[in-house]
Amino acid sequence: MSTLLASKSLNNNILGNDALEQTFINARTFNTFTQAQVSDELLAQLYELMKWGPTSMNSQPGHFVFLKTAEAKKRLNSTLLPGNQEKSLVAPVTVIIASDMEFFNHLPEQFPALPDAKGMFESNESFTKATAERNSSMQGAYLIIAARMLGLDCGPMSGFDNNAVDAEFFPEGRYKSNFLINLGYGDSTGNYPRGPRLTFEEAVHII
Repeated sequence: MSTLLASKSLNNNILGNDALEQTFINARTFNTFTQAQVSDELLAQLYELMKWGPTSMNSQPGHFVFLKTAEAKKRLNSTLLPGNQEKSLVAPVTVIIASDMEFFNHLPEQFPALPDAKGMFESNESFTKATAERNSSMQGAYLIIAARMLGLDCGPMSGFDNNAVDAEFFPEGRYKSNFLINLGYGDSTGNYPRGPRLTFEEAVHII
């Protein structure tokens, strides 16, 4: 925290400590949530905030399915590893972060700066797949940060059968599941002890 505070004198646009703590420093991955529900209006607000995060060529391949009903949760449940089943059933919302494999159809409107952008992807399946997966992952991360900024807590997960999720929710084949996030108002009694992070010296190389 002292490093962050020290840098404030060099950058007057840095957010205050409360914002930094809420979005990163004190934020946790939650396994359990209170019974407080998340409104559809708040989910819309969440999308309207996170959509401004940058993506390659403004491609925006992220596709987000918010599962709230018991019926929808049951459809997802059999695709999850056992350790993720119960916590997803009781979470107010589970989000499927998916990749739109036809995102390039939006590029003429979303990225007019490069008129042939659509053609670059239309004829190159591997380029399309890599771009869709990379950028939908980024958008999923934006969603986590935006959710924390709006007072929600998150429990991202990767323990599930992608093929089973795709068959259940995206049978037409256009969308491919990337990862999942449980959303709600966290109950900290279900948290694991916080793991350490790599130090600056361990993770960073300045050339």
